[in-house]
Formats: sequence, structure tokens, C-alpha cells
Amino acid sequence: MADNNSGSFISGMVIGVALGALGGLLAAPRSGRETRKLLKKSADALPELAEDLSTTVQMQADRLSETALRNWEDTLERLKQAIAAGEEASRQEYENLNQPDPPLASGAPVHD
Repeated sequence: MADNNSGSFISGMVIGVALGALGGLLAAPRSGRETRKLLKKSADALPELAEDLSTTVQMQADRLSETALRNWEDTLERLKQAIAAGEEASRQEYENLNQPDPPLASGAPVHD
């Protein structure tokens, strides 16, 4: 789960930086020509930023998938062990129930 949270944080940070840069460009006291140049440079960088974000999200998804698979395998192994233990306990109890009662010693009280 920590990997998922770090991926969300990184994605949020990248988006926040992009939006902050855009807001800063629009609010900066520059001429229209300078602002347009900066916006063009920023727009040119967006595909690379989107690719980085996509790569980060894919890596986080892969980690989450690996973690889920590992957890599933661990759970399945514990379930197999629990079933085997239950079968063994059931077999032992069945054997105990099917053993003939030992003969009572003469004169011993019978408890019912």
C-alpha cells in the first residue's frame, strides 16, 4: 500500500508543478510576447511531462500488481496449510471415535 501512496504523491506533485508553473507564467508581469514564448516552451515540455507521469503510473501499477499477486500466493499457501491441518485433525478424531472402548475392570463404576 505504501507504493500506491507514493505513486499518488508523485503524480500529484508532477501535476501540481505543471499547474503552478502555468499559473506563475500567467500571473508574471511580462509582455504578451514574452509570456507567449514561455507558454510555448511550457507547452512543448508537456508531452515529456505526460510521458514521465505515464511511466510513473505504470511503474506503480506494476508494483501494486506484483504485491497483490504475492499476497494472493501467500494467502493461498496459508489456506492449503489450514486445510491440510483440518483434514489431519478430522482423521485423528475419526480414528479416536472408531477405536473400541477398553473393557471395564470388574467392580469399576460406570459413569453415564
